[in-house]
Amino acid sequence: MTPPAPRQTPGAATAAAAPLRAEAEALAARLPALLTEADSLARSVILGEHGRRRPGQGGDFWQFRQAQPGDPLRLIDWRRSARSDHTYVQDREWQVAQGVALWVDGSAAMGFSSTPGLPTKAARARVLALALAILLARGGERVGLAGPDLPPRRGTAHLPRLAELLLRDDGTDYGAPDGDALPPQTRAVLISDCLGDPEAIARAIGQAAGRGVRGVLLQILDPAEESFPFGGRTLFESMGGTLRHETMQADDLRARYLGRLAERKERLSALALAAGWRFTTHHTDRPAAQALLWLHGALRGA
Repeated sequence: MTPPAPRQTPGAATAAAAPLRAEAEALAARLPALLTEADSLARSVILGEHGRRRPGQGGDFWQFRQAQPGDPLRLIDWRRSARSDHTYVQDREWQVAQGVALWVDGSAAMGFSSTPGLPTKAARARVLALALAILLARGGERVGLAGPDLPPRRGTAHLPRLAELLLRDDGTDYGAPDGDALPPQTRAVLISDCLGDPEAIARAIGQAAGRGVRGVLLQILDPAEESFPFGGRTLFESMGGTLRHETMQADDLRARYLGRLAERKERLSALALAAGWRFTTHHTDRPAAQALLWLHGALRGA
C-alpha cells in the first residue's frame, strides 16, 4: 500500500509562499510606472495612422490608376473616367492588421547603468517595447511577445499583461532570442545589448528568416560601453557574476575593445541586411523618442 503523502502545515505553506509573494508584490509595484512611462512616450510621438501604403481592400482612397483586365466593375470611377479617354479605377490603401512579436533581452547584462542618472539598458528596452506595442495596438495591429505566453493579438486589453511579462528577468548572464519562437509570416522586434554570443543571434535571425519573419534588431548600449572610459587598475565583472577580469592598465584594452565592438556592429548589420531586416544602435543617454521613431519607421518597411 502506498503511504500517504506528507501534509504541509498551514504555517509551513505560508512561509514557503512568502518569497514568491514578495517577488510578485515587487513586480506589481513596478508595473504602473512602466505603463505610465510607456504611454507617455507613445503619446509624445505623433505618427499618424499606420498604413501600409499598398493597394488592397482598405477603406481609404489612395490613388487612381488605369483599369486593367480583371478589375471589378465596382472599382471603376466613372466620374474620373468621363474626363479622359481611359477608364480609371480607385486603388485603396491596404491596412490589414499585421502580427508583430516582441522580444526583449531579460538577461542580467541588461541591468547595467554606468551612472545613477541613466536608465539601465533593461529599463530603456522595456519602455521602448511597451510604447511600441501601444502605438501598434492603437493602430489596429496585432501585437504580442515571442513565444507561447502572449502571442500577437488585437486590442489594448492585454497590454498590462505584456508589461508584466516584460518586467521578468530570464536568469541568464547574456541573452539571445529564439528564432523558432517567432510566429511564421509575422514581423519581429528584437531588443538587446547584443553583447552575448553573436552566433546565437545569427542563428535566431536565420531561423526567423526561414519562417518568413521580417523585422528589426535594436541594440541598446550604455554610453560607457561605447566609449570605454576606463583607465589604470580596473576590475571588470559581468552583471551575472560569471565573468571576471582584472587589469592594471585598462587603457591598453581600449583600442582592442573598441575594435571588437565595431566588428560586432558590422556583423549584426550584415546579418540583418542579408535577412531583409533593419539594425541600429541606441544609447541610453539619448532620448527614448528617437529610438521609438526609428523602430516604428523601420517596422513599417519590414
